[in-house]
This record gives sequence, C-alpha cells and structure tokens, in this order.
Amino acid sequence: MEYNKIIAVTGLPGLYELLSSKSDGAIVRSLDDKTTRFVSSRIHNFSHLESIEVYTVRDNANLVDILKAMEVSAEKLPDEKDGAELKAYFTKVYPDLDFDRVYSSDLKKMVKWFSVLKANNIEIKLSEPEEEEEAAPEEAVVEEATAVSKKTAAPKKGATTAEATATAKAPAKAAATAEKPATAEKAVKAEKAVAKEKAAPAEAEKPKAKKTDEKEKDKPAKTEKAKKTEGDKTEKPVAEKQKGTAKKKS
Repeated sequence: MEYNKIIAVTGLPGLYELLSSKSDGAIVRSLDDKTTRFVSSRIHNFSHLESIEVYTVRDNANLVDILKAMEVSAEKLPDEKDGAELKAYFTKVYPDLDFDRVYSSDLKKMVKWFSVLKANNIEIKLSEPEEEEEAAPEEAVVEEATAVSKKTAAPKKGATTAEATATAKAPAKAAATAEKPATAEKAVKAEKAVAKEKAAPAEAEKPKAKKTDEKEKDKPAKTEKAKKTEGDKTEKPVAEKQKGTAKKKS
C-alpha cells in the first residue's frame, strides 16, 4: 500500500485507500476495518494526504513533514481528547506550527492519522514526479528528416555511400543557393528595364528640341535670301527700263 493512494473523506472517520475513481464518486477501502465501499462525490469530498498542507509561522508545510517529525520524535503520542496535551506535544515535535490557525481538531486528526499509517505499515513519503519521455519526439524528427532527404535527392547509380550521404544532406542547401542567384538576376533585369523606361522619354525629347532650334535658326537665313532675291527681281526691271529709255533717246 502506497502513501499517495491514501485519502481522507469528509464526513467519514479514519483514512481510506483509493481503489478506483468514477465520474460520480470512488471505490475506497477503509484502513481501520478493511471494508470496501462506494463513496459518492455529490455528498463527500476527497483529499489525498500528500496534497494536504499545514499552516506554519513561515511557509506552509506539507503534512508529510509533520508526520516525519512525529516519526523520528521520542515524545509519546498525546491523548487525542486533551487539547492542552496535544498543543504541548506539537510544540516540542514541530514548534514552527502556527497554533493560531491550526486548531485542536487539526492536531487531533494528525495524531490519529499517524497512528493509522503506522498500524498499516505505510511508508510516509511523497511520490516522485514521473520523468517525461523525450525519446519519442526525437525519433519522430529523425524519421521526418529521413523522409525529406529521400524525396529531394536520389543518389546516382554506382555512387559511393559517402556520396549518397552527402547528396541526401545537401539538397535543401543546394536548392536555396540555386534560387538566390535567379532571384537576384530577375531583380537586376527589372531595375535595368525601369531605368531604360525612365531614360527613354528624356532621350526622345532631346532630338526634337535640337530640330526645333535648328528650324528656328534657319528661318532668319531663309528670310534674308528671300529679301535679296526679291531685291534683285525689283532691281532688274528698273535697270531694263533705264536701258530701254536710253535706246529711245539715241
């Protein structure tokens, strides 16, 4: 019988061994008369002894600490009915108890429970916490990694064991390395295309401006030639007239 299976039931005297739990109660065995019975959780509350704490002048102490102090003490167990004797006993056995909050009824219960535990040869100790198993998650990770390596890289025929292992380990890194240059090249090409689009309008406007300026510069030149031509035209008839007039006079 283990200490972590011992419970106290409200409304019932003594201690009980918890045999099995149900949704509406529990099946227990009395440590006093060894009888087994069903106890309804609608009527009674259950308290595991290893979860019970006792008020002290410092931090709360687990009931195990009090019971162990009683076990190693040479003091005789007091009369359960005598409140003064109970207090005197615990003052010697466990002087840190807060007697303002730990009543005589509590002291009486501890003495009675201690006697029942010793009569049933139950070792007074807390159960050790179970260690969590971490091997299963690690195995799952190893299996997952193996499956990925099989999908991503199949070794060439005739390849050595070392080459196959290196191929299985490298695919993820190789894929990442291959993707980076392609992405960088695309980015560079896109930047060049944008730069060309920005530069195209400026280059297209420059020749137009030059042609417009040249036309404007050529206009005055053409006007002066036209003036000279027109002057020559007007001068020639006058000269011819003067020649005709001279002939007539002669």
